[in-house]
Amino acid sequence: MTTFVNANPITRHVGANRVESAIAGAAHIKRGVSGARGLATLLLSAIAAAVMVVANQVMESVAEGHLLVMWMAMWISAFIALALFATPARNLALRVKDGLDGWSAAMAQRSADARLWAAAQSDPRVMKDLQSVLRRSEAESLLAVGDELAPHLVMLNARARRLARMYTNQV
Repeated sequence: MTTFVNANPITRHVGANRVESAIAGAAHIKRGVSGARGLATLLLSAIAAAVMVVANQVMESVAEGHLLVMWMAMWISAFIALALFATPARNLALRVKDGLDGWSAAMAQRSADARLWAAAQSDPRVMKDLQSVLRRSEAESLLAVGDELAPHLVMLNARARRLARMYTNQV
């Protein structure tokens, strides 16, 4: 009788490996489709579908003899719509994507601020850190205003000296 011993047992199920590779492939496809290019493609498809619906409505009213000509006209109008609306659809997709990115960043910032404020409410060390940061930023803003006003202050100081000399000469 012969006995086989497997020295390298399988530690993971083969099906689990397949599922992981499928999920990784789906994530790769999502990265390729998401963004402005995917949104522009979606918009172009919607515009082409709308043009084809209108062409189909026109085609239904024409006699059967002109069916081939109408099919050709419908496809030509679909390709013309794709050509005409490619750039505006891409620009619209970019604007929508940028707007959504900005909105998402603002929401994330508000959420982070709310979490920090909740932590500061419960922990006095965090509150003191926040207060010191606020004082420091106020001091820096005052220094920045002082730097902006420095040329004006020099000019006012020179005028004050001239007025003082004129006053002392008259007295």
